[in-house]
Amino acid sequence: MTSYFTTQQHDLLRSRVREFAESEVQPLIPEMESAQSVQHQLSRLIARQGWIGVTIGREYGGMGLGHLAKTIIIEELSRVCGAMGAMVQASQLGVAKILHFGTEIQKNYWLPAIANGDCLPTIAVTEPDSGGYVLGMEATARREGDDYILNGRKIYIGNSHVGDVHGVVLRTGTGSKGLSAFLVESHRPGLSLAPHKQTMGLHGFSFGELIFDDCRVPAANRLGDEGDGMAVAYSSSVLYGRANLTAVSLGIHQAIVDETVAYASARMRYGKPIAEMPSIKLKIGQMQSRLMTARLAAYHATHLLDSGQACDAELINAKLINVEYALDTARNAMEIHSAAGLFTDRPIERYLRDAFHIFAPAGTSDIQLLRLGETALGTAKGSWSQRFASVSAASAEAINEDEQVFV
Repeated sequence: MTSYFTTQQHDLLRSRVREFAESEVQPLIPEMESAQSVQHQLSRLIARQGWIGVTIGREYGGMGLGHLAKTIIIEELSRVCGAMGAMVQASQLGVAKILHFGTEIQKNYWLPAIANGDCLPTIAVTEPDSGGYVLGMEATARREGDDYILNGRKIYIGNSHVGDVHGVVLRTGTGSKGLSAFLVESHRPGLSLAPHKQTMGLHGFSFGELIFDDCRVPAANRLGDEGDGMAVAYSSSVLYGRANLTAVSLGIHQAIVDETVAYASARMRYGKPIAEMPSIKLKIGQMQSRLMTARLAAYHATHLLDSGQACDAELINAKLINVEYALDTARNAMEIHSAAGLFTDRPIERYLRDAFHIFAPAGTSDIQLLRLGETALGTAKGSWSQRFASVSAASAEAINEDEQVFV
């Protein structure tokens, strides 16, 4: 079904990531579920594979393979471990702001380090009192000579406790033009982390709170001009955030279907596997249909992005479909497993918990529907995919130049 979008090289990449996930990540899952602490070492090991740099151009040391390749990497990691898929997607989200708004000096300094796994980036926008309402943020950056003084809090920050550089959007003025973005190194005085909190799912992943208390950063760390903060936030969310979270949901969705099919094929009732019962087969058919549709939406959207075509609506729709379908399939899976699915000796309850974590980031399903409604009504505000088409299209050209790059 997906061969229209994928190549043999994509298949080789998938095999490589799958083998790594099953050999290096899978054995650590029991410990991750038990400890519910941040997996610093595993996060670094994954970063050293070079996969955080999949959309970074080769001129900066990256793979230069584009968004479809990124989707496959995140999908395959998430199929085994949603937490580590989330770790990669959050780092990829941190890449976007530098690619889209960084100066050449900033790109040459940060992108090679990210590509080789020495630096894990984040993006920090959400605040306790404003949530996803970007214009409601209150954290500030005040200009003082050649520096900015940062104050305030950011919450639900992916990779908060493993990140090396945070892309932070703060208020420098009033209104929509009063937001600006900065690169803030994790070791900066005045930046601290709230204690890591245990969560329902994604055990091993950190999405915590950054606290700025007169944190001083040089003006050279500003991304773009003063007033570009909203563009940094929205473009990163639409072009990377939605696609990345789509991939996490897709990987979890695949795992749910695989596990349920295996369970139903082995579980015996009335002298035959329950998979042969019409009611069970019907549910599995629904699950498979959703999975196929979800993958098609995900790959189509990122294929358009790699091709430099307008695809904001497709990216939004892909996130909506993948999240909702994964949750629907998770419910069917729990129904098929019945009481057996409630115990932690089977992974199905972990998949369910992890799937719920992908609902809110980059906008809940209601937000996606509102944006799609604006598309239908012709009131959508601009196209981020068109604005940054040249950046995305360059990745597709790199793939065509060297088909052996996946090996």
